Amino acid sequence: MRIRVLGCSGGIGAGTRTSAFLIDDDVLIDAGTGIGDLTVDDLQSIRHVFLTHSHLDHIAGLPMLVDSVFDENFTTPLTVYAREETLRALQDHMFNDVIWPDFAKLPSARNPMLRYAVCSPGDTVTIEERDFYAIDVMHSVPSLGFTVQNPRGAFAVSGDTKTNETLWPVLNACDELRLLVIEVSFPDELEQLANDAGHYCPKTLARDLRRLKHEPAIWLTGMKPGEEARIFEQVLAHVPERHVQMLARGTVLNV
Repeated sequence: MRIRVLGCSGGIGAGTRTSAFLIDDDVLIDAGTGIGDLTVDDLQSIRHVFLTHSHLDHIAGLPMLVDSVFDENFTTPLTVYAREETLRALQDHMFNDVIWPDFAKLPSARNPMLRYAVCSPGDTVTIEERDFYAIDVMHSVPSLGFTVQNPRGAFAVSGDTKTNETLWPVLNACDELRLLVIEVSFPDELEQLANDAGHYCPKTLARDLRRLKHEPAIWLTGMKPGEEARIFEQVLAHVPERHVQMLARGTVLNV
């Protein structure tokens, strides 16, 4: 599998894009502002979108994506997989014919371009030898992380989360875990804010990383713009024994 990092920032600013990961050429995990850097041909190849949760930095690009790939004579719809609560938020607050057209009824309600598929914790969705397994994580809204496995190995994306009891047992059961993309949004000085907002800070992330039995490459994502260097240094200080790197827009990972 080829994982192309389109966006991995916790906010916007020059050179930054929010959460979006392109798996091979047809699947997205999250649809933040990073998808806006794709070519029209790249966008046309995407037919599956897995959303971690409903916050804007993870879904902001989705309306424009659907609009870009819309074709009245399509053969394969764009399917969005997410928790029921996330899909309901999209329907009520985004694709509601006020903020954006309801593409779940276009070109017709019987044959729409946009389709929703409930993906609950513990569900597995298989797309061409890639198994997407949904993990319950702890955020301020109902959220998912994902492991993605093919015959050569697996990687995981935490989504937004704070200390939890659900992510780590799944990761420990994933014997072929090669890569872990995990969020850490605030520096240690803002630990209380991070916890209240449902995010890791370096100290709490390090505490949970000690529960991980495997030794995957660990890539940090979701840092607040302007805080990246400080957060990264703090993580390295807490877990010098781990192979930790900071994601950047344009990074390509392979499994």
